[in-house]
Amino acid sequence: MAKLKADWLKEAKALKLEVTTKNTAKEIQTAVEKAQATAQDTPDSAPKETSDATTAKAGKRSKKALEEAEIKAAKEARKRGEADTDADTGTDQEPTLESKKGPIPVARPKIERQSKRFQKAATSVDKSKEYELSEAVKLAVATSKVNFDSTLELHVRLNADPKQADQNIRETVVLPHGTGRTLRVAVFAEEADQKKALAAGADLVGEKEILDLLTKEQFDFDVLIATPQLMSQLGRFAKTLGPKGLMPNPKSGTVSKNVESAVKQAKAGRVEFRIDKQGIVHVPAGKVSFGAAKLQANVQTILDAIRTAKPASIKSQYVVAAHLSTSMGPGIKLSSSSLLSTIASK
Repeated sequence: MAKLKADWLKEAKALKLEVTTKNTAKEIQTAVEKAQATAQDTPDSAPKETSDATTAKAGKRSKKALEEAEIKAAKEARKRGEADTDADTGTDQEPTLESKKGPIPVARPKIERQSKRFQKAATSVDKSKEYELSEAVKLAVATSKVNFDSTLELHVRLNADPKQADQNIRETVVLPHGTGRTLRVAVFAEEADQKKALAAGADLVGEKEILDLLTKEQFDFDVLIATPQLMSQLGRFAKTLGPKGLMPNPKSGTVSKNVESAVKQAKAGRVEFRIDKQGIVHVPAGKVSFGAAKLQANVQTILDAIRTAKPASIKSQYVVAAHLSTSMGPGIKLSSSSLLSTIASK
């Protein structure tokens, strides 16, 4: 008995074919027979295609979106250096190759990286030895091999914390034989003090004249001295004078009522020293051309000033170590006896 249209339509729905009652009985029959023939040719063990392989329906991701997600996941796995496993084949992908690192570079000793001139001078200094002050000064002068008049520098490590307000050491000292530098001194004072400043050896004096130079940012001086009455007028120049170290300060002796004395001290060789973040004080002690005797007197004066500046809150050892060195020259460590003889406890 021939099947009716309703029968063919029932079988088509069972096979999940996209047919409707609008199709003719012959069209429905042809679609059903074709689907049955395809099912017979395909082995039962063959994996079924996922619904995502066909046209995507509502609530499902398209085939293109799935492929993009797989590519993105593979990239992230390669970044982590992991080997991804292919879900379809069960095989491992090729692991990410790590770049081979070369041997760790070996740095040469610091002495070998110095100039030949420095290496030759350094052979005269025994690093394991501590030198007395007089011997250290003579050795520093002898090891100065540069083609200019180098400066002898004193470096003192202190047992002080510069973050503490009472241990932030900053003082000035007048060296008995000067620093060897010729300083240009400018005095910002009233007319009554200008003549005294000129008589003391000031290079620039005035009130309006100094303000004009500062406005034009013409700093033709090395030291600026001001009276307390006029300090308020220099406030607007603090951002330019401060970084250059030219801003007058009472601690450095550049703010004084007695401008005559301040100028004489600046010309005579007054130096300022202050502790840095590492707890070290660096002070120039004069030129090598001064000779060992004058340099030793200057160093002695600096050490005495450091002793005087010792904060009362420091009860333990004040000076940890001290070294002398010339410009581009090797360091010479001072002995404990030399430091104790000049830097005694308060």
